[in-house]
Amino acid sequence: QVQLAESGGGLVQAGGSLRLSCAASGIIFSFNSMGWYRQAPGKQRELVAGIRIGGTTNYADPVKGRFTISRDNAKNTVYLQMNSLKPEDTGLYYCNAMYYRDVYWGQGTQVTVSS
Repeated sequence: QVQLAESGGGLVQAGGSLRLSCAASGIIFSFNSMGWYRQAPGKQRELVAGIRIGGTTNYADPVKGRFTISRDNAKNTVYLQMNSLKPEDTGLYYCNAMYYRDVYWGQGTQVTVSS
């Protein structure tokens, strides 16, 4: 059974940094793509950043230049380095992974940015 486990969330002041990690278990293949989504209270879940197996990345406009996504294919782990955090970055961050038509989600890790 495939499982995604996020870690690295927490409380940080505006301008600070956090690094999220998501490790996959129960698999023998490499995901086609991995990424991070977030959901703020009262809002829909939205894509933050994604990375394909070849290394191509994409970012939501609000985080461009501040967040960096990376992955270790050998470990099936994806990371999100978040710098210059803003209060509007607050939310529950979910790890996402796709293998062809199969989609997997983690349980989420809370990121709270205080002003």
